[in-house]
Amino acid sequence: MYRRLTLFFFLGTILSTYSQEIPSEQTDTIKKHSPKKAVILSACIPGTGQIYNHLAMPKGKRKAFWKVPLIYAGLGATSYFLIQNQQTQKALKTDYTNRLNGGIPDPRWEQFDDDGILTLYKQYLTQRDLSILGVGAVYLIQIVDAGIEAHFVDFDVTEDLSLRVSPTLLGYNSPGMKLQLNFH
Repeated sequence: MYRRLTLFFFLGTILSTYSQEIPSEQTDTIKKHSPKKAVILSACIPGTGQIYNHLAMPKGKRKAFWKVPLIYAGLGATSYFLIQNQQTQKALKTDYTNRLNGGIPDPRWEQFDDDGILTLYKQYLTQRDLSILGVGAVYLIQIVDAGIEAHFVDFDVTEDLSLRVSPTLLGYNSPGMKLQLNFH
């Protein structure tokens, strides 16, 4: 008797926890596309904001995925120039200090005198700094692009919107242009 009562109580408790209330009327829940999420995704991993936007766009408007290879090409190229300029300016600095200490000059730079080495060093230092700005610019542009594009995911231009431009006369002798915007 107690076993059946315990089993009944146990099953009743479990079933009541897993039961769900059925809503009385169906509510239409449309998940809103978040520009903030697109920006955060793009800031964490470059290109993911564009992919997020691409997946959220309606079937006919999917256009965002092609930007991802361009983003990585831009980041790769600017990073390559950053690394090359950094290594070259370090080699020039090492060669200059080696020359001042009476060492043998590096064969790559032996045709330059001390002033030439300093000039090249400053030149590669400037190019390195510009490469850093290039990496930052590509990174920021892709974040901004993801945010702007996220705002246009739900944007709809229908056939009912039209702009008509036609010539007209202003006054009696002045030619002009007439712009007519129709919302149907």
